[in-house]
Amino acid sequence: MNKRILSLLMVAVLAILALVPAVLAEEEGFDPGYFYVYTENGKSLNVRNSPGGGDVVGGLAYGARIHVEAFTDENWALILFRYDKPGYGINDYACWVSRRFLTRTKPEPRKKSSQQQAAATDPLEEINKEFKEAKKVTPYKATIRPARASGWVNMHWAPSNSSELLANYKANDHVLVIRELANWFQVEDQDTGDVGFISKQFLVAE
Repeated sequence: MNKRILSLLMVAVLAILALVPAVLAEEEGFDPGYFYVYTENGKSLNVRNSPGGGDVVGGLAYGARIHVEAFTDENWALILFRYDKPGYGINDYACWVSRRFLTRTKPEPRKKSSQQQAAATDPLEEINKEFKEAKKVTPYKATIRPARASGWVNMHWAPSNSSELLANYKANDHVLVIRELANWFQVEDQDTGDVGFISKQFLVAE
């Protein structure tokens, strides 16, 4: 076999191999586009700052519609996610989510327990209850303690996980506690002047 024929054969093989990823992408749903979050337990999907073991920088609710920019491999999807990145501020950053929790079809709403259904009739009931139980305290400093050392803790504008996110804090950051609620602390960020609420479980008094 001369060199010319061998070269032509190599070109043909490479051309065929180049088509394989495109075919797989179409058959297995690897094409970028809009997807919905689907988790078996109905909980939110972690958003990480790098694929694999990256730090969790936020979450996406069950049923949320998101745009996937690309698939890094069969396990991870690249998205743009808005959060407060230390040293850079709040913006849309490249982040990753697990591909196995994404679906092209909008999932059916999760069935709620009777307790959840009762709360859903008045979305402000939980927040109002927390506010009514608020106790003013002598301001004191507290240290952020995430569930994981590399994790983040959110500050919300109201004492509810469903309320607007104001800021993120990493382990050993500090805030000033100004009020105590049943399950939350009202705190002030002395660097920015922001006032919001952080779950009690993530704060330790200094």
